[in-house]
Formats: sequence, C-alpha cells, structure tokens
Amino acid sequence: MTSPFVVLPLKRPPQGLSADLAGPLAAFVMVMLIFSLATPRFLSSATFGSVAFQLPELGLLTLAMLLPILTGGLNLAITFTANIAGLTVAWVLHQNGGVNAGPDAFALGVVLALAAGAASGLVMGLVIAFSRAHPILVSLAMMIFLRGLGEFLTRGGDISGFPAFIRPLGHGMVLGVPVPLIVFLACAGLWHLMLSRTRLGFNIYMIGSNSAAARYSGVDTRKVIVLVYTLSGLMCAIAGIIMMARFNSVRVGHGEAYLLITVLACFLGGVDPFGGFGRAVPVVVALAVLQLLSSGLNLLGASQHLATAVWGMLLVAVMVLRWLAGQVAAALERRRRR
Repeated sequence: MTSPFVVLPLKRPPQGLSADLAGPLAAFVMVMLIFSLATPRFLSSATFGSVAFQLPELGLLTLAMLLPILTGGLNLAITFTANIAGLTVAWVLHQNGGVNAGPDAFALGVVLALAAGAASGLVMGLVIAFSRAHPILVSLAMMIFLRGLGEFLTRGGDISGFPAFIRPLGHGMVLGVPVPLIVFLACAGLWHLMLSRTRLGFNIYMIGSNSAAARYSGVDTRKVIVLVYTLSGLMCAIAGIIMMARFNSVRVGHGEAYLLITVLACFLGGVDPFGGFGRAVPVVVALAVLQLLSSGLNLLGASQHLATAVWGMLLVAVMVLRWLAGQVAAALERRRRR
C-alpha cells in the first residue's frame, strides 16, 4: 500500500500560491502603512520583537485548526488539547522534583504530552470517520471533556515551578530569532510541504472539495480524516509545550480566546470555510497581520478588548469581501461566455 506521505509533484502551478498570498499581503501592507503613520513607535524593534514572541503560540494553534478546516471540519478542542499537553509535562516534572527536575524528566513529559495530544485527535478522528458525526459536535464534546478533566486535575488552579533550563524554550533567542518563532516556522514549513507535496495533502484537498467523489476515486477517506485530527492534536501538544515555557505556568483555561482567532486567521489567509482550498503560507502572513494589528492598537492606547472587537469585525469584513469577489468573478465569467 502506498504511504500517504509519499512525495508527489506539485499539483498546482506556482502562480496559485501567489494568488493566495495577494489578499493577506495587501492586508499586511495596509496595516503597516496605517500604524506607521499613526504612531512613530510602530516601526521599531520593540514592536517586531513583541510580535515575534507572541505569534508562535497562536500560530501553532492555527496550524492545528488548518487541517480540519481543509477537510470541511473543525476542531473546537485545540486550546484545551494544548493545555492538557502542558499539564502532562508539568505533572511529570512535579513528580520528578519540580524545579529540580532534570532534562530526562522533561523529555519524558514532552513525549507523554505529544502522545496525549495525538490521542485526543485520534479519538475525534475515529468518531468522525466511523460514525459520520459532525466534526463540530465531536470536537465540542472533546473540548468539554478536556476542560472538565483539566479542572478536576488542577482544581481550577495553576501549576507552576519548573526547572530553569525550560525557560529558553519560551524566551530564548538563536541568532537574534526567538526560539518559539523558530519552532513555529519549522512547523509551518512542514505543513506547507505536507499539503503541497504529499499524497496525504492531495487527499485532504480532495475530501474537502467533495468527500463522496474522493471516496469513489479510491481515497480511504476514513484513514485521512483520522490522520488529519491526529496531526491536529499533535500540533496542539507542541503549542501547549511552548505556552507552558512562555507563561512558566499551566492552567486549563490558558489561551481560550485563541480559538476564534485561529478560525479568523485561516479565513483571512484564504482558506475556504467549507474545505478544499487553502495553504499554510498565506495563513502565516494573516497571523502576522493580526498580531501587528493588535500591537498597533496597543501602541495607540487601545485596550485588548478593542483589539478583540476589531478582529471580530475583520472576520465579518473578510466574509463580505469574499462574497463580493465571488459575485464579481461570476459576473465576469458570464460576460466572457457571451
């Protein structure tokens, strides 16, 4: 049997990626121009350094959301999967000395955290693939389960007190580049390669475009769905480990606000909400736009709540603009056929 990860030729011409990037790049230029004129402090190393440290945790969760959306689904459990993974690492460290735990305990915790994230995704994938239950309902059930489990294990509190050698994972720099950003860019590059060059990526797009047609074409849709949600859970676990290192604590409710922002980033990056179309690189650019927007509003003295409201309005605007673009394209196509 052919492996789903076999490397294949690129299915679309390079200009397709450029077309995908047009919208996010336009938004990027607009945000840069507006805030650079509004405040001279925007174009500074402090602003871009802040964005570089804040973007990875949201970016990793967005990558976890991207694959299910491409298949026409959704993973509402991403933040709680990440926090359970972080709690797993914290539990292993505290069982082995807490602040005095060694690298071997941390390595064991990371392995168990990755296994916990993958297991969460695996369960969702199996239920969705074999029961054909709607992904929203299945992931909502998993979200409620993980939240309740986390609250039970922590009694609603935080877990802190980790070894000092973990700190560089969340706050360290390599050649002037934040370590979390390096992790995020590596994961984004892996996602881009998987979606554009492997059989699994091709099958993901087929299922998102038309699941029934993909099944009749010989695609094992159940296997692909299970893999998609397992990989989504695995990426959540990586995000949870990075969040634990950045915050130096773990709580089951960390990053709850990230859930809807990951969906916004996917749609702003040109991902079709019904599946079948979207790429990792435009989504990365869209994430940068959202973080720069947030940083610009902070420099202008606006509260974070206003930034959240602006993000919500941006999602509505993206939907309206995409609908208008579709209407214009359809009108031009009708005129061309005459």
